Amino acid sequence: MKKLIHKISILSFIICLTCCESINNNCDEIYDLMNKQEDSWNRGNIDEFMSKYWNNDSLIFIGKSGINYGWKKTISNYKKSYKNKIDMGQLEFNNIICNPINKTTHIITGTWNIYRLDSIENISGYYTLIWEKKNNGWKIIYDHSS
Repeated sequence: MKKLIHKISILSFIICLTCCESINNNCDEIYDLMNKQEDSWNRGNIDEFMSKYWNNDSLIFIGKSGINYGWKKTISNYKKSYKNKIDMGQLEFNNIICNPINKTTHIITGTWNIYRLDSIENISGYYTLIWEKKNNGWKIIYDHSS
């Protein structure tokens, strides 16, 4: 009986390590997607930047103007606020922590900075993003940026 309990304990430990490694890999994968978002933004491509968001009416975006629902509303707001590459500036994310809820849902918290030409003010803030693994990959389903 002791050998069986020992084998079960070892197996449980291995499963836990595998699960933790998978979750850490998910964080790395999400960080890579956020790097691609920075690149898209910095090239002035809001459409490509938004491809990492869930294209659904249930997407939630909370910003300075309050709560907005839906992918179409979110991309419309971005395009109204950032009419051209100069307004967009250079985006930089600084991910502070990745909190896995489970294998398919992670919360990313960090800071964002947009650096612009001297004539336009730089802006910055914080974000909390909920990323969820969908059939077509990881997508942001909730964005609270301040």
